[in-house]
Amino acid sequence: MHDHAKAHGNEAHGSDVHGSDGCGAGADDVVARAEALCRDRDLHFTRLRRDVLAAVAAQTQPLGAYDIAERLSGPGRRVAAVSVYRALDFLTEHGLVHRIASRNAFVSCGHSHGDNAGLVFLICRQCGGIDETTSPEVEDGLGRTLARAGFKPSSRILEVEGECGACLEKQAADQ
Repeated sequence: MHDHAKAHGNEAHGSDVHGSDGCGAGADDVVARAEALCRDRDLHFTRLRRDVLAAVAAQTQPLGAYDIAERLSGPGRRVAAVSVYRALDFLTEHGLVHRIASRNAFVSCGHSHGDNAGLVFLICRQCGGIDETTSPEVEDGLGRTLARAGFKPSSRILEVEGECGACLEKQAADQ
């Protein structure tokens, strides 16, 4: 995952944008949050779930299940992608990671979302970074559109692809 402000030396984005470095949290903080959440909800936080979350949270880019399986495998220990997918399902269900559908990859999340919170992922085509934000304006408009269509979504995640502000600034400086 990638925090544009840190990686490019800029000031932080507005308070509603969370860099995809675990939404502003380090890997240890993300794992600690997961442990607390599982303890509070009486959920079993297995070693594999912990390892998968730590692997995703430690990266500057979103990771696919096969990449995660490869990172967790070592001499004498082969982690199957199907096991990683099961762990990712658990972590996604509990808001600890988010799936970036257009990349079939995952990013960690170091903060809580309200139930049915609408998320907007800003995906930079140049640096590969992903920022997470929420937008009441987008939520309101989407809510009206869904109501008119008589559609009940199971999730409200939007992905917007383009260039991040830091890459645009760097590009302008290079010209």
